[in-house]
Amino acid sequence: MQGKGILVVISGFSGAGKGTLVKRLLCDCDDYALSVSMTTRGMREGEVDGRDYFFVTKDAFEDAIKNDMLVEHASYCGNYYGTPKAYVDKMLSEGKCVILEIEVQGAMQIKEKFPDTLLLFVTPPSIKILENRLRGRGTETEEVIAKRLRQAMDEAKLMEKYEYLIINDDLDECVKQTDEIIHAALFEASRNADFISDMKQQLAEINK
Repeated sequence: MQGKGILVVISGFSGAGKGTLVKRLLCDCDDYALSVSMTTRGMREGEVDGRDYFFVTKDAFEDAIKNDMLVEHASYCGNYYGTPKAYVDKMLSEGKCVILEIEVQGAMQIKEKFPDTLLLFVTPPSIKILENRLRGRGTETEEVIAKRLRQAMDEAKLMEKYEYLIINDDLDECVKQTDEIIHAALFEASRNADFISDMKQQLAEINK
């Protein structure tokens, strides 16, 4: 029944494990595509340009904004993040569920432009666990960790705007639940207007 794919926005606190969740979804399922974001932040150890992010300068990012090349963009902890348009359109037309791993500011922009977007918010079971995960990374200073926790306060204000909360306690269960939610959304009547219209037309033909 489902022809065109749907946009799936996955947001969450820094340290909640949304990146790991997305990687597992892409690894375990073949009907997802990841929209690679553009960012001005520095590349972390192990990251690859074009796979994890498109790493660009501030000037290059601002040129992309001016030329309307982004679906959305936001500023987070002093850096720009954005979603390139072309790749998203291509994957949706091929029937893929396109996952956008973006911050809450960008998620609200996407939902406003594309109301059928499925919004998922990833969170650990508690803020204490979040704090422990941030420190466990070993990649950020205490100053940066404090900044991310302050940012989490602002992000929490928008949690109720999301359709589903994904509690990332056990990763395997988290992946399973997320996959089930996305595939259920594919069959929501509001996302299948063309199919419904076609069924009505066929019934009208039969009952002439």
